[in-house]
Amino acid sequence: MRKITRKNPINFRGLKFNGYSPHITTFADHSKKVLMSLVIVINDSEIAAGTRGSSMGSRAIEIEALKKNDDLFHRHEIKVVQHQNNALYNRTKHPLAKRIDAFSEVFKAAAETVEGVVVAHDFPLVISADHGNAAATIAGLKNAKSSARLGVIWIDAHADMHSPFTTPSGNIHGMPIAICMNEDNLNSQQNEPDQETAELWNQLKNYGGIAPKVHPDDIVFFGVRDTEEPEVQLMQEKDIKNYTVSEVSKRGVAECVEECLQKLSDCDVLYLSFDVDSMDPELVSKGTGTPVKKGFTPETVQEIMQAIIASGKVACLEIVEVNPLLDDKGNEMARVTYLILKELIKSLKKVTTV
Repeated sequence: MRKITRKNPINFRGLKFNGYSPHITTFADHSKKVLMSLVIVINDSEIAAGTRGSSMGSRAIEIEALKKNDDLFHRHEIKVVQHQNNALYNRTKHPLAKRIDAFSEVFKAAAETVEGVVVAHDFPLVISADHGNAAATIAGLKNAKSSARLGVIWIDAHADMHSPFTTPSGNIHGMPIAICMNEDNLNSQQNEPDQETAELWNQLKNYGGIAPKVHPDDIVFFGVRDTEEPEVQLMQEKDIKNYTVSEVSKRGVAECVEECLQKLSDCDVLYLSFDVDSMDPELVSKGTGTPVKKGFTPETVQEIMQAIIASGKVACLEIVEVNPLLDDKGNEMARVTYLILKELIKSLKKVTTV
């Protein structure tokens, strides 16, 4: 059993990264500094994914930490979200939003957990099975900071902007951005969801009485390279910036991140989401649900996130879609993810976020 007592609160300090100083902001309390603890939130729900095994991702990362004699998962408080993975045994009643009934229960539990961590002035480091859970994480962060303008930086091979009205698969892990944008994308409608599906979908979008949770102007993608036409049209319609792998390689991380942060300069807090499929499977492994070739190197994706963290505005970090059952190189995806995570925690410790 994992220890769930809080120890060793992180003492955040100022940091310079790539030649520029972070903008010091407040997400816990705009009037006073607070000493924060890093709290690891484990969400092993994989019912929104199309493949099985991502529920084992957090354990796979923990095993890699143990191999290095790192007590990461022991020295920090752990909060575990109650999953509903038993729903996988049941035939879905909602083919255009598979298992949305069970997902709604996980969504509420995850959102409440993240909200509680933020309200306690702590930092949620979320390790999730599938990326559908990110919608709940964002909802929890927004509920905790309802008056704050929230920015989302989405590092992923996929845009995840589908809705039940556009989805080709029905997998909710392709819908979290649409949930948070309160977006059906009816201009690109392909499907006609049944009434129950539509009602549950609307409940997700309106969770907490706040919709949208994030505006399109406050979303930035890094590494998106596998999209369907409805997503492409919506990205163009909403003018959502995507820093492609080739653009980052050509312009450099520092320039792209600085431009990204300038675009989001009016945001009070940032949510940073890292889907491991943003990395090139040929360079790492295929240990993720939907690997896509020609992704970032581990070094580049780490540098991107460290530069974003250096802004001092990141209020939540989420890592998703490690799937050891699909890994063609043993536990390589989890090993690489752990090494990146270890460095990101070091960066978080150096940043003043008060």
